[in-house]
Amino acid sequence: MTAVTTTVAEADGRIPLRGHLRHTGALVRRNLLWIRQDPESMFDALLMPIVFTLLFVYVFGGSIGQALGGGQGKYVQYVIPGMIAMMSMTLSQGVGTGFSQDFNSGVMDRFRSLPIGRGSVLFAKIAVELARMLFATAILMVVAVLVGFHIHSWPGLLATVGLSALFATSIMWVFLTLGVVLKNAQSVQAMGFLVLFPLQFGSSIFAPPRSMPGWLRQFTDYNPLSTLADSARGLMNGGPVAHPVWMTVGWSVAITAVMAPVAIHKFRTKS
Repeated sequence: MTAVTTTVAEADGRIPLRGHLRHTGALVRRNLLWIRQDPESMFDALLMPIVFTLLFVYVFGGSIGQALGGGQGKYVQYVIPGMIAMMSMTLSQGVGTGFSQDFNSGVMDRFRSLPIGRGSVLFAKIAVELARMLFATAILMVVAVLVGFHIHSWPGLLATVGLSALFATSIMWVFLTLGVVLKNAQSVQAMGFLVLFPLQFGSSIFAPPRSMPGWLRQFTDYNPLSTLADSARGLMNGGPVAHPVWMTVGWSVAITAVMAPVAIHKFRTKS
């Protein structure tokens, strides 16, 4: 670590907790104002829940619903909780692309020249992306009700959203690291696709894994998106929840414990 980086870290450590919270709040406001000036940045959070819900319900709902022992209505009850899990991971990618854009545009250099907590920059990004995820989840639930989804447990829905937010926060540390390490937002998106695609479709989000080959079922069983989707179904529709919930919490804590220090270190030492 260079002398400049050491000085920055020491200065960061002298800022009191109240200062960090104030700086984080100011940066959250800055990011929200940026979204207000660029509303197109919310198109993914607005359109993705609509497009994916209509696509999977009306294209695959009949055939997969029959495999589940029902019809399209049965599949709606199966896939919507899984799509909440999908939203938590897919939209987490935005924190990495936004971070990379801030570095390339020179905004991050401006932040580094200000007497603010360096961690505030990271936490503000996470807070705004969580807000985007909650917005997308609200849109998803509106569309879900319109296509026939029945909410059996409102406390279960709230618990599902909270669990999804916890998992999304852990994944955001991964994308923050990619946003610092990779050269541009396009590289972050490409790497994110390589990570997201197998995790999403090699899971129980869209279809039950019992028809998958054995080696894929083993991958699915340990896939954190599967445990999150299974947790959501148990909480919202009724069923076993203890094991998938604890597995999801365990994954979230483990990913955060590994990736948060890496992201913070890479951010502080990036030249």
